[in-house]
Amino acid sequence: MAGRYPQEWLEELRQRADIVSVIGSYVQLKKNGHRYVGLCPFHNEKSPSFYVDGQKQVYHCFGCKAGGSVIQFVMDIERLTFPEAVEFLANQLHMPLPELQNDPAYEKRRSLKERIYLANKAAARLYHQHLWQEDGADILAYVKKRGLSDAVIRRFGIGAAPARPNIGSTLMSEGFTKEELIAAGLMLERDGRVFDMFRNRAMFPIIDAYGNVLGFGGRAIGDVQPKYLNTSDTPVFNKRYNVFAANLLRRARGLQRVILVEGYMDVVSLSQFGVEGVAATLGTALTPEQAKLLSRYAPEVWLSYDGDSAGQHAILRGLDILEEAGVPVKVLDFPGGLDPDEFIRQEGLEAFEALKPISGVYYRMLREKEKHDMSAEEGRTEYAKACAGFLRRVKEPVELENYVKRLSMETGFDREVLLQQIGVRPAAPEKADVPRRESFRKKAKEVSQVDWAARTLLAVLSTGRLPEGSVSPEEFDDPAYRGLCEAMLDGESPAALMERQPDDEGRAVIGDILSINTDLDDEGLMQMAQDCLKKLRRERLEKEMDKLQKSLSTLPEEQRAAATQRAFQLAQQLTELR
Repeated sequence: MAGRYPQEWLEELRQRADIVSVIGSYVQLKKNGHRYVGLCPFHNEKSPSFYVDGQKQVYHCFGCKAGGSVIQFVMDIERLTFPEAVEFLANQLHMPLPELQNDPAYEKRRSLKERIYLANKAAARLYHQHLWQEDGADILAYVKKRGLSDAVIRRFGIGAAPARPNIGSTLMSEGFTKEELIAAGLMLERDGRVFDMFRNRAMFPIIDAYGNVLGFGGRAIGDVQPKYLNTSDTPVFNKRYNVFAANLLRRARGLQRVILVEGYMDVVSLSQFGVEGVAATLGTALTPEQAKLLSRYAPEVWLSYDGDSAGQHAILRGLDILEEAGVPVKVLDFPGGLDPDEFIRQEGLEAFEALKPISGVYYRMLREKEKHDMSAEEGRTEYAKACAGFLRRVKEPVELENYVKRLSMETGFDREVLLQQIGVRPAAPEKADVPRRESFRKKAKEVSQVDWAARTLLAVLSTGRLPEGSVSPEEFDDPAYRGLCEAMLDGESPAALMERQPDDEGRAVIGDILSINTDLDDEGLMQMAQDCLKKLRRERLEKEMDKLQKSLSTLPEEQRAAATQRAFQLAQQLTELR
């Protein structure tokens, strides 16, 4: 994974990132000796079994066996690839990526991005201020008419672009250049004139998961078109890769689902009523990139679009996108063509929470049924054929049986006929549905009978406090342990060792090794190492002695004397070790 980056640069990134600070922004940690402990974010637990070692720059969970470096943590918690996690941390630390460090064009682009972030942040402040001023009175009246409280207005940073805008000139007076504001999408230039992008609109800052203002969505007041106007693509913003309220998704820990809605007001309104984990697309149909982003925050997405025909069509497209991305998805189907904002205002939070999400397959069946005359045989036939296409995607036999029963009742066709139309394949052998992190636990049990002396010696070696020459790779019979010893003696850090393991099982083994308590002074560590070395050497000698004794009776006469002499030497060495 790390091949594209120099090891020296990665090591600097790990050290500068400070694993305790990074993980502490996701997990509540308490100091325990030189380590920190907390509840594991990767599996449900009531008693803390998750520790972070700031000295070794690694984390490890005794429960699910998750573990690794700060980069591995970011990969798992944010669901990123290795390069994405490296870039994420590098951006947070303002560290240029190594292949770009000496690229003046890159430095210029990075500088422009930082200026755009600052300009957007300043613009969000000004828009919000205008909402409470005289030139924002009409916009405030609109927002209040929609039932928004002052608290939720401030929570989302909602603002006002006045009918006679002055945001651009104000920002230029604060030190931003015309070119920077045009690059940020806050101003436009036409026919030699420069003017504000947004005017007479309620403004919704689009904020990413890390608090950066990427751009804005503006809702027109009155009959101005377009009704919604979003910031165009800029060096920091692309609608395909972002969602509205991503910053609130990141704060909402333990989400079991993300509710995806169409409009900004739907997000704000549901939030005001106490519904967490709501996001919206940015004026475009759901994209694969947005599907991937949403999957970082919850294991399931509920599509909750408007109940009109356009919303229903968008749901069908969204189902395809999410399913192709491998994201579990359900649908909240609102009655009467209502949108989420209208429904929760009319019916209240209790009625909203009482809505049961339906599967994508069932939703497709509902929409398909509306296309056919079910009182006619031809309509029922076409409906059954269309539904058979949906049902071919259903892998669980029990779920398929439920849909087939429903379809049989609706169309009058026998179950066997419908199954034949679907083309059901023989049931595949059952596989245990074991969560990814739970599989660590199973593997950990399989390797529980390990040589603890070897592991403890490696744990002591990882502290870097043993005198040079105290331990050599030859002390380890196990090739894997020998390789770890060689890497440590070559100066490879524990975090780097964790990072280059090819799978979760390898990281779990090293995590177990590094979790062994080595909170001792130098003398105590040396004594621990010597005890381990004695045990390893004794076991090695005992194995050789046992093998020699078993072979003595079968050895030729000319070899027996030398073997007896070797057995005598082994016995003496064992006596000395004991």
